[in-house]
Amino acid sequence: MRTRTLGSTGREVSEIGFGAWQIGADWGSVGEDEALATLHAAADAGVTFFDTADVYGDGRSERLVGRLLRERESEPITVATKMGRRLDQTVANYSPEHFREWNDRSRANLGLDTLPLVQLHCPPTDLYYHPEVFEDLEAMVAEGRIEAYGVSVERVEEALKAIEYPNVATVQIIFNPFRQRPAGVFFAEAERRGVGVIVRVPLASGLLSGRYTRDTTFGPDDHRTFNRHGESFDVGETFAGVPFEVGLDAVEELRPLVADGATLAQLALRWILMHDAVSTVIPGARSPDQARANAGAASLPPLADTTMTRIASVYVERIAPYVHQRW
Repeated sequence: MRTRTLGSTGREVSEIGFGAWQIGADWGSVGEDEALATLHAAADAGVTFFDTADVYGDGRSERLVGRLLRERESEPITVATKMGRRLDQTVANYSPEHFREWNDRSRANLGLDTLPLVQLHCPPTDLYYHPEVFEDLEAMVAEGRIEAYGVSVERVEEALKAIEYPNVATVQIIFNPFRQRPAGVFFAEAERRGVGVIVRVPLASGLLSGRYTRDTTFGPDDHRTFNRHGESFDVGETFAGVPFEVGLDAVEELRPLVADGATLAQLALRWILMHDAVSTVIPGARSPDQARANAGAASLPPLADTTMTRIASVYVERIAPYVHQRW
C-alpha cells in the first residue's frame, strides 16, 4: 500500500482509505462483530486512513472506529470525523457552542483527546461566506481539541470557496468515473494551495461494482431505497446522482476495460488514483472480503491511456448530462 500526503496536515496516509458510513447506518444492517472484522481486514491490508462522522448510526461508526484505534494503538492510523449534521442545516447552528458539544461527543466516541482531522459535514453553501465559522475552527485547534480541519462538500463551487480560507487542510468531495467535474479547476487549485483531497462515494454507491441489475432491490433502511430521489439528503450522495438505469447501461460499457484478475470496482478506484491531486480515496465496505478487495486496487498497475480515454468518453456520452453542471 502506497501512501500520500494528506494536505497541510503533513500526515502520510494510505492512498486507499476506509469510509465508515456503511458500518454505521443507511446501508442495511451490519452486525458489530462483522463491522469490527471489516475494519481490521482493512487495516491488515495496509489501510491507515479511516473516515467517519458523528451522525453515522448516531455515533455507532465512531465508536467502532474507536475500538479499532484501541486494539491497534501501536499502528500509525489516522482517523477523520465530521460534524454539523446533528441539527437543521442553518448557518446559525454552526455555532461555537454546538461545535464544542459535537466535538466532546466525537472525542468520547473515538477515545481521543485531540482529533486528528475534523471536517464540516456538507454544510449549507452560505456558510462558506461566514469567516467567523472558520475562525472558531482555528480556536478549536488552539484549544487542543483538533489538530486540523477541513470540509466535506457537495459542489465544486463550495470546494473552491472553502479553500480560500488558508488553513483548510482538506476537502472531501465525490469523485469517480461517473462524477468527473472535480478533476478540472478544483483539483488544479487544490494542488496549488497544498490542500488534501479525500474522495468519497468512489463507487457511486455500488453502481461501479458491476454487481447490480435492473432487478436489484435494496432494503428499506438503505439510502439507495429511501434517498433515490433526494428525499432525505442530497441526491448526489446516492449513486453519485446518476439515475440507476442510466448507470447500469454505462457500467456495461466500462466492463470490457477490466483487466484479468481485477474487478470493475478496482478499476474505478485505480482510475481515481491516476489523479495526483487525490490524497486518499475512501470506499466503504460491509465485509472483510470487500475491505480487502478495495485495498487491492492500490496494487493494480497504472491504467493505459486508451483506458483513460474510453472512461472519459463514456462519461461524456452517458453520464455528464445528468451530473456535470449540477455538482
